[in-house]
Amino acid sequence: MTVYLVGAGPGDPGLLTIRGAQLLAAADVVVHDRLAEASLLDLAPTTAVRIDVGKSPGGPVHQDEINALLVERGLAGQAVVRLKGGDPFVFGRGGEEAAALLAAGVPFEVVPGVSAAVGVPAYAGIPVTHRGLSTSFTVVTGHSRHAVDDDIDWESLARVGDTVVVLMGVAHRAEIARRLMRGGAPSTTPVAAIRWGTRPDQRTIRTTLAELHACSLEPPVTMVIGRVAALDLPWFESRPLFGRRVVVTRARHQASGLAERLRALGADPVEVPTIEIGDPHDGGQALRAAAARIRQYDWVCFTSANAVERFLACLRDARALGDTQVAAIGPGTAAALSAAGIVADLVPDRSLAEGLVEVFPGPTELVTPDPARGGPGVTGSFSAGSRRVLLPQAAGARPVLAEGLAAKGWTVEVVHAYRTVPATPHPDVLASAAKADAIAFTSASTVTSYLAAAGPAAVPNLVACIGPVTAAAAVEVGLTVGVTAADHTLDGLVVALVSVLGRETA
Repeated sequence: MTVYLVGAGPGDPGLLTIRGAQLLAAADVVVHDRLAEASLLDLAPTTAVRIDVGKSPGGPVHQDEINALLVERGLAGQAVVRLKGGDPFVFGRGGEEAAALLAAGVPFEVVPGVSAAVGVPAYAGIPVTHRGLSTSFTVVTGHSRHAVDDDIDWESLARVGDTVVVLMGVAHRAEIARRLMRGGAPSTTPVAAIRWGTRPDQRTIRTTLAELHACSLEPPVTMVIGRVAALDLPWFESRPLFGRRVVVTRARHQASGLAERLRALGADPVEVPTIEIGDPHDGGQALRAAAARIRQYDWVCFTSANAVERFLACLRDARALGDTQVAAIGPGTAAALSAAGIVADLVPDRSLAEGLVEVFPGPTELVTPDPARGGPGVTGSFSAGSRRVLLPQAAGARPVLAEGLAAKGWTVEVVHAYRTVPATPHPDVLASAAKADAIAFTSASTVTSYLAAAGPAAVPNLVACIGPVTAAAAVEVGLTVGVTAADHTLDGLVVALVSVLGRETA
């Protein structure tokens, strides 16, 4: 097998390359360091061994030990991903690891990553080159255990006069500034110091060479020195939810959809999966039996993407539906159907069981697409005997839809497609969640599961709910709901959070 030296980028998980993600998904072992974004480890199989060799200043893990570990695992025939912050060959000591693997006869591959030297300034709105200000940039390390590295001719860098990007230079910033000024750089030369660049907690401090020593800075920091550091082209830190921490409580395999929406607006999602999706108590026997006779039903109504996934897995393909019409409770469920090549015949404006009952036709009404509205409409009627609706849903779901359709004259058969069971979040995750700005609940089951796992003390001040049913469940257990989405979808929930937590944007 092969050892892969993979650059993870400076922090934002979206900066990982496609090749890096592919290798993580197939890894037997992931050897990662301190600066690798923790969520990237979730891309590896659950069976993969994860080894933390993070080197903090004065830490116990030495490079020779890491080299030996990579050789050992590689010779054992395992697929090893060495996940490194930034780029492996830009102050990442990847060259030393590659040399050790080469000497031991272990095949290896280098997967470049976005270096902090260019990625971090870009996220701070600072181009390292800019017409009229800088035609080149130099990347140097300021890291040394005791003093500024004498191998670097700082005075010559000052005389070049273009951009200098300093990595790992916080401890010796005063001496770096002194030597650059000694080389002729004006004391007023702009400096931008960016901490935790490309992450939701990124902070940019702007100063000058003369005042750099007085700035309160802690690593990791990327320093940009030169005229371009005076440029301020903000985009990352100006997003409406930048720096806000929001707890996401959906099931583990569904949390990423909401988390990505929040992350795109600058938030730092704290994923706390408090429920898991499991088989119904009969192992799905009733669901499979209903799917086998699907053409005996006039309608099948879906109230969640989980129900769609479970039910369609019982069909050979969409053709098995025949003339059976399909209803979805909302756009998220309709999107899950669409992903399988099925267009819902009926989607209510209100993403609630009550909303679907309101627009659902009577047993003698025929629903076909209405071209004028771009959606379904009642276009005819006929006489019929018993008309049947199949309702695959979660065990323990509210009976509103089944009862409402029955009241309209339908014969409704409810089958359990799945059930939600409590998950047990790690205590450290719950501690982090308690300090967040808000918590987003997407169903009544996430409310009860979170409270059971974390208790009310771990609920942030702002409680946001996807809809009135979820909000009612939160109120019932004693929570104060700060905002409820007007549009009962994930996008609507995000809009609601922005309305309360959002920062002013120009």
